[in-house]
Amino acid sequence: MKKNIFTSILAGIAAVSMMGAFTGCSDPNKASEPKKSETETTTAAQEADTTAAADTESADAAAEDQSLQKVLDDKKLVLGLDASFPPMGFTDESNEIVGFDIDVAQEVCDRMGVELVKTPINWDTKEEDLNVGKIDCIWNGMSINPARAEAMNLSEPYMKNEMIFVVPADSEIKSMDDLAGKTIGVQTGSTAQEILEAADLYADITESPLEDNVTALNQMELGFSDAVFLDSVVANYLITSHDKDYVILDGNLEAEEYAIGFRKNDQALRDEVQKQLSEMKADGKLGEISEKWFGSDITTVK
Repeated sequence: MKKNIFTSILAGIAAVSMMGAFTGCSDPNKASEPKKSETETTTAAQEADTTAAADTESADAAAEDQSLQKVLDDKKLVLGLDASFPPMGFTDESNEIVGFDIDVAQEVCDRMGVELVKTPINWDTKEEDLNVGKIDCIWNGMSINPARAEAMNLSEPYMKNEMIFVVPADSEIKSMDDLAGKTIGVQTGSTAQEILEAADLYADITESPLEDNVTALNQMELGFSDAVFLDSVVANYLITSHDKDYVILDGNLEAEEYAIGFRKNDQALRDEVQKQLSEMKADGKLGEISEKWFGSDITTVK
């Protein structure tokens, strides 16, 4: 009797052991499935968090852009310029800063209901003056190039330009081929300087960097240089309006476009100025200002 009871107990233990063994040998793939599901859920959650963070960052950036509101609150737009760049912006005989860009900026400010403050700056450090808040924009026949597009928030182009050589009317230089061995004046920190230094003829000339185009042209008249490399807009204006005895050599090294420069994050202010320019183009005011300075509407605003 005791033997039978003992046998029954052993059989029960064996049965339990076999059930444990079967349980331990279940399909390993089934055990890993929950882990795969958890990974997918985690990844999806991370992607959702990243998207939400990006959206929040974009919204925060838009909310933080108070560039336009600041100008409206201060009731003034501070324009930085090289005040020796006729006809775009320059100091006249009455010591007033005038020019095409000045007239256009004044009309934009009038329409925005703010004062235009004209601030002469060193053209070689214009980006620094902009970024530290000394000025709100750079508006002075500023040519577009990759470095400026990277450093600033540029408006759409509003005028085309060419970079050309000017010589005295009695010069022996008759073409760009005659520039070899000559001294060429150019404005420091300008795109003209960059283009000249990148040109094939640069190895055969002597560069004379000067503070502004007017100084470079005066130096040429005094015989300290043989030619000046500068914007065609400036050269043509000085020849026609000041009866300068200059000759523009045939050809150019590069065509350019002018734009207005704002701080990189000042999108609201940039867009408002662009909007005003487009409206001025549509209602004819921009063309009227262009005709005053150039004899026709040469602007490219859309």
